[in-house]
Amino acid sequence: MDFKLNDNQKMIRNMVRDFAEKEIEPLAAELDEKEEYPHEILKKMAGLGLLGILVPAEYGGAGLDTVSYAIVIEEISKKCASTGVITSVHNSLVSDPILKYGTEEQKKKYLPLLAKGEKIGAFSGTEANAGTDLGAMETTAVLDGDHYVINGSKMFITSGSEAGIHIVFAITDKSAGYKGISAFIVESDTEGFEVGSIFDKMGIHASLTAELIFEDMRVPKENLLGEEGEGFKIALATLDGGRIGIAAQAVGIAQRALEESIEYSQQRQQFGRPISKFQAIQWKIADMATNIEASRLLLHRAAFAKDQGGRFSKEAAMAKLFASETAVKAALEGVQIHGGYGYTKEYVVERLFRDAKITEIYEGTSEAQRMVIAKNVIK
Repeated sequence: MDFKLNDNQKMIRNMVRDFAEKEIEPLAAELDEKEEYPHEILKKMAGLGLLGILVPAEYGGAGLDTVSYAIVIEEISKKCASTGVITSVHNSLVSDPILKYGTEEQKKKYLPLLAKGEKIGAFSGTEANAGTDLGAMETTAVLDGDHYVINGSKMFITSGSEAGIHIVFAITDKSAGYKGISAFIVESDTEGFEVGSIFDKMGIHASLTAELIFEDMRVPKENLLGEEGEGFKIALATLDGGRIGIAAQAVGIAQRALEESIEYSQQRQQFGRPISKFQAIQWKIADMATNIEASRLLLHRAAFAKDQGGRFSKEAAMAKLFASETAVKAALEGVQIHGGYGYTKEYVVERLFRDAKITEIYEGTSEAQRMVIAKNVIK
């Protein structure tokens, strides 16, 4: 068993790390404070192929493996968790399902736009009364001639107000339960598409999270993704891949918390010596480092499993669960190690603490991940 990155993966890591250090880090705090979407950063990322990581070269993408994708999201999230989740959703929840379930015409039309960053993608599944239970959604799609007429609303949509291409889930057959849900590729300039509220969140401020409203929105029937009734299957399979991205985001946040804590503890003097010399601090850092390394191994294992084909639900859920809880603990310890300074915006651990919590919630709560894991291990 080889735990080493190959030469190409190391090159990608170094390239993205350098980019994040030079282009993302200087803007991250300001974007967070102003709650400003990172348009310019995303344009530069598109030029490096980072908005088409998993898209094959024939459709304008980089055609990389999932381990490389995980590396990219981790390195970006170390500097800006908001940019990390935008990149994750765009690649794994929008481009990937089009690649897997789209017709050749859909792939040729939409994947180049996404890979080149001409359009940002959003995954529009959650509703006010349908979060973990997607089967409770109320948005409907009724076939009328050559179009589906979609009515309803979506909540908590990452990049909802900024995206040009959405994967929208709606009920096409109310009597069929989960098998009555279908998926659609929707362009944001479609008549009847409206952006509602922009949510004021605790963290990931530069990732704008929106409510979407659909009023008699007419979507061409050729924009149906997969077949009618396959929406729930598409959503579950897509979220498995998305959880790898959130696990990578969480690892990035945790790693940054560790690095900041080590640096601060070596500089901060108390009782005549750096606080890094005290066992209480050393044990905190030792636990952080151990849990982060375990999270990264689970992450890369899940990414590798995805690349092998077949189901990887358990591996993705384990990675997402452990990495997200590690991120929250690491950020909390980072604030504690920084003491009073850690509670101020003068130090980055305050932002990491606010950003970390959401990784335990979106794309499946920790409770939902435990459900998935238990279902796979209890026979």
